[in-house]
Amino acid sequence: MTANTVHFRVGNGDMHLVEMEGGRKLLIDINARQPGPDVPDVIAQLRKRLQRDIHGRLCIDGFLLTHPDQDHCRGLREHFHLGPPETWSKALDKIVIREMWSSPIVFRRAGRDHALCDDADAWACEARRRVRRYRERGVGTDGERIIILGEDVDGKTDDLRQILVKADEEFSTICGVPGQFKGRLIAPMPASDDDEDEFLSKNNSSVILGLALQADGYADASRFLFGGDAEVGIWEKVWNRNKSRKHVLEYDVLVAPHHCSWHSLSWDSWSDYGEDAEVSADARDALGQARSGAEVLASSKPIKDDDIDPPCIRAKREYKAIVAPHGGTFTCVADRSGTDPYEIEVTYAGHKPKRPTVPAAVAVATGIGAAPLPHG
Repeated sequence: MTANTVHFRVGNGDMHLVEMEGGRKLLIDINARQPGPDVPDVIAQLRKRLQRDIHGRLCIDGFLLTHPDQDHCRGLREHFHLGPPETWSKALDKIVIREMWSSPIVFRRAGRDHALCDDADAWACEARRRVRRYRERGVGTDGERIIILGEDVDGKTDDLRQILVKADEEFSTICGVPGQFKGRLIAPMPASDDDEDEFLSKNNSSVILGLALQADGYADASRFLFGGDAEVGIWEKVWNRNKSRKHVLEYDVLVAPHHCSWHSLSWDSWSDYGEDAEVSADARDALGQARSGAEVLASSKPIKDDDIDPPCIRAKREYKAIVAPHGGTFTCVADRSGTDPYEIEVTYAGHKPKRPTVPAAVAVATGIGAAPLPHG
């Protein structure tokens, strides 16, 4: 069996669906804009890939919010059920989240001077509800589950060990069962009160997660690296923490952080410095551990040769330079024709773009998929 990843066209935002070999599905972020001529209905695209449970509820097995920014959680309240699963409404028919994957930073960003958008605040409230339920009754059933990614300061997550994944730890279950993947939490890393402001900043609170997907029985068929909106300072810390074990950062597919922003690679502003902007060697090393045939994927608007950031043309050039020695490629989701998501298939041989299914009538009319005519 194969695994698949689905990368939705959401402009400068993130929305990725990981379909595991055993059938479990993990959603990473959401940016559900109002559909229009140039804006696909990504919720409709998502819903047709999900299944209903015995109660008739459409479900996603896991939902990872990399960080509570609007272009990563837009549409949460409108399209997903929040609250105890027994309060789900057939009339509203919202998607049930069997298991939330959340950083503890979302709680403190909501409680200090860091304002959250309404969807992010709703996520924080639901995460708190599930943590309270765990503290009262232990690990919950589907619709009540939560995994906390990263420790909080001052021992605030010490009593959550059964549902806590610390930085550098690996895990391989989703909804309490094996998921045919191996995840490694790279960030958030442990923080002290001294760097609290940076810890809570909008983009540097991102979860950075490595996922090794199983396919055809191979446990490490393809490695994906997701970094949310993590900027240069975090990538420098990631490199300093992992440079003696580079394999931790190796990838076959990298989702370019912050929508292919220059700020993930450099401290210098692209609009201010242009070609004089300098790359951070440590950040580039952290993002440069490409394996043979690796692909860098930009979830962004079309990348133009201008001073806009994100996405940034200079960042695109840097990523292409990273993968070029390995025979790799760079793909911007927005540069592809049509409105369908970009899909990647993972087999024992690695990853490759998934060819779109051609309707039978079209195939007959055009000859697509027909056997070649014999020579002579």
